[in-house]
Amino acid sequence: MSVRNNKSGSWLLLTFSLPAKRASQRVEIWRKLQRYGTVPLGNSGYLLPSSPSNEERFQWLATSIRKYSGDASVVHVGSIDNLSVPQLIGRFSEARTREYQELIQELEVLSSKQAAGKNVGLSRLQSRFQEIAEVDFFKSPLQVRVKELLERATSSQGTRPALPVRKINTRDYKGRVWVTRPKPGVDRCSSAWLIRRFIDPKARFAFAPEGRVPTGYVPFDTFHEEGFGHRGDDCTFETLAKQFHIRDPRVAVIGQMIHDADLLDDHFGRKEGYGVDEILKGWARKGLADDKILEKGMELIEGLYHAPPK
Repeated sequence: MSVRNNKSGSWLLLTFSLPAKRASQRVEIWRKLQRYGTVPLGNSGYLLPSSPSNEERFQWLATSIRKYSGDASVVHVGSIDNLSVPQLIGRFSEARTREYQELIQELEVLSSKQAAGKNVGLSRLQSRFQEIAEVDFFKSPLQVRVKELLERATSSQGTRPALPVRKINTRDYKGRVWVTRPKPGVDRCSSAWLIRRFIDPKARFAFAPEGRVPTGYVPFDTFHEEGFGHRGDDCTFETLAKQFHIRDPRVAVIGQMIHDADLLDDHFGRKEGYGVDEILKGWARKGLADDKILEKGMELIEGLYHAPPK
């Protein structure tokens, strides 16, 4: 998520406090702040560049903190008197640089291991790269470098073994409510299309933040332990296609498009999914509701399904 247009200095500040007895919840909040790419602002709180998605993340986090009997506020900040915009951008850039450098070191260690141990390690580093790139708000030059190293490591591995697919009863997934995270992107929209077209024609869709998946709903593309999400080197779309034994060759091609756009590894050399992803992001910036984005995204994938094969 790039916020390069934040040159004028528009920021979000999360300030909060938790009761001393809430030690485990404090760790939980801290981990989420790390995952969201925040930088601390002294003792004042945690800072993010202003954007709709970042504000949503802070608002959900503030709600969680209040649920834990704490106090939290999300503040819009126009400027900070003792820190210029370039200095603030530099703090975010330094944080991402450290994380990319750690990835480079881990890749160097991985390259020296025996082949048998590389697949799992490479998959973990690819996932970590995605997490960092998502919060690389000002596009560190190291992002391109790490991506190239990951592509090189992937190509040197050749064909990667598929993970075992657990057996499911497809009848258990008819007429269900499928739930995913807010702000649907290319993997979630395409997965919803796949569910509605091939798995559950009467599927209904809902949105819920992490940790709040309603009982009885089927999670997809979430961080929930149950349901369907990224597995091994597969995005959620690929996981669903494998689990439900969808053999349509056009679905396989769409899966390649979604994989490349979602995992950013150019494994299949497909660029179409990037365009779909940018359209979805544009609708989100325009302020469309999540259900509308999902619906329109599914229509885009339906169009891809009927497009001439390439």
